[in-house]
Amino acid sequence: MPEKITPQQAAALVPDGATVMLGGFLGCGSPHTILEALIARDAKNLTLIGNDTASPGFSVARLVEQKRVKKLIVSHIGTNPASGAQLNEGTLEVDLVPQGSLAERIRSAGAGLGGFLTPTGVGTPVEEGKRKINIDGRDYLLELPLRADVALIRAWKADEAGNLVYRLAARNFNPLMATAAALVIAEAEEIVPVGALDPDQIHTPAIFVNHLVQA
Repeated sequence: MPEKITPQQAAALVPDGATVMLGGFLGCGSPHTILEALIARDAKNLTLIGNDTASPGFSVARLVEQKRVKKLIVSHIGTNPASGAQLNEGTLEVDLVPQGSLAERIRSAGAGLGGFLTPTGVGTPVEEGKRKINIDGRDYLLELPLRADVALIRAWKADEAGNLVYRLAARNFNPLMATAAALVIAEAEEIVPVGALDPDQIHTPAIFVNHLVQA
């Protein structure tokens, strides 16, 4: 069974310089409690993998605004002016990945795949530095898996064994990220006894979860 830890203990498990997956979509479904603890710990030099960098002053945006991040691997940064400003200053590296390709790269890592072929990005700056493969007269890009040292995710409910349930759109990237990191820390709004969750409703099985944090 996963160990239940405090937000501060969770933040201590994310070393400076780590590659971190952060669940959420514009902050919806992001592990806000752990993010606050990371800021309090003065985490730095992080590589963040996620959909976006949220909005000013909210969620993952605060890590960027306080310059705790050295690299972003995301699908867009347009809702957070600090991300664009640091990119233009040359103080932040940004790897923009089409949203579907980002999700599939994470899923590929969790599934143990070597990558996948997609026509998305062919003929655009997305293809720079990537292998292009022609199949039956159509060009595809070989996209490689994305893995992380730590995944920080948020669930609606968790049981004490570590099984997770997400609510509505807050599910977003969280289930994929739970499969693609060496260490998975799940923040849950409610932690219930084993047996309290309907097995048919579980989105992330306990085998993927290392630690639980009460949101």
